[in-house]
Amino acid sequence: MTSAAPRTRLSVLDRSRTRQGEEPAEALRHTVAFAREAERLGYHRFWVSEHHGVPGVAGSAPTVLAAAVAAATTRIRVGTGGVMLPNHQPLVVAEQFGVLAALFPGRIDMGLGRSVGFTDGVRRALGREKDAADEFGAQLAELLGYFDGSQQVHRGVHARPAEGLHVPAFVLATGAGADLAADAGLPLVIAAARGEERMLAAIDRYSTRFRPSAQAAEPYVVVSGTVAVADTAERARELLVPEAWSGAYSRTHGEFPPLAPAAEIRSREMTARERAAYEQSLKGHIAGTPEHAAAELAALVERSGADEFLVTTSTYDRTALLDSYRLLAEAVGQA
Repeated sequence: MTSAAPRTRLSVLDRSRTRQGEEPAEALRHTVAFAREAERLGYHRFWVSEHHGVPGVAGSAPTVLAAAVAAATTRIRVGTGGVMLPNHQPLVVAEQFGVLAALFPGRIDMGLGRSVGFTDGVRRALGREKDAADEFGAQLAELLGYFDGSQQVHRGVHARPAEGLHVPAFVLATGAGADLAADAGLPLVIAAARGEERMLAAIDRYSTRFRPSAQAAEPYVVVSGTVAVADTAERARELLVPEAWSGAYSRTHGEFPPLAPAAEIRSREMTARERAAYEQSLKGHIAGTPEHAAAELAALVERSGADEFLVTTSTYDRTALLDSYRLLAEAVGQA
């Protein structure tokens, strides 16, 4: 089998995507079952995400879901991709990860994002304003200070049982977020959401600007993206259709819907605006046979200098999704 790169770890981010006609609870149960399979296949990490009030995503409480995943597995690292720090008080986040690290020592990651609630209603319910993301740097420093006992924002306040524990922190970033990760001396998690050229430029800035810290002595880059694998290129591309339509619908209607079957989506009448958004959503991913996908992944790792690749694939057919992750693991010699 082809190897993507012997030094490159493969990990998983599962967003607990809901399926058309299913209850959200089914998506959460599948996330836990999926983590067990990812562990069996040799993936390095399994991360879960945070979304509030989104019809197509069941994962609204990532530290709670991470606890369920960690309890159902034995070796794979478990974490968040990520907890959106502007939505929360740093003390509470430190306490939650402290509990996780105390229960599952040596297995917990703290992936942190700087997004704030998606809609005005969600932001009001969270008690946050649109500009809350501007305070991410200060929040991050306060959060890390609760673990090493150095925080001075609230004198005399200690996060129990977090203080004294080491929980690796990662910054999920696009653009300026890469600079924040570099300044804090933390590993960077980044995707080509705004195009590969901009992602590579952000990685270069991060590597140049990086300042060693107690968390990381040198830069560490995790590139994330979709990799769809099947026995034929056509079937692999079919896996992209449900998520592409959800993304297109969210951009044209303002709502991110549950995943629908690919055949149903292909038979739909789309407006010109919907069609353009849908076709754009199908671009920029790795999709193909195991050999093709492994080669494409190796090339991306080479271009980006990534130390790790976080696979974020979602599709309606859960069996085909698990097969995709299995075929990828086998193709890079990981399984």
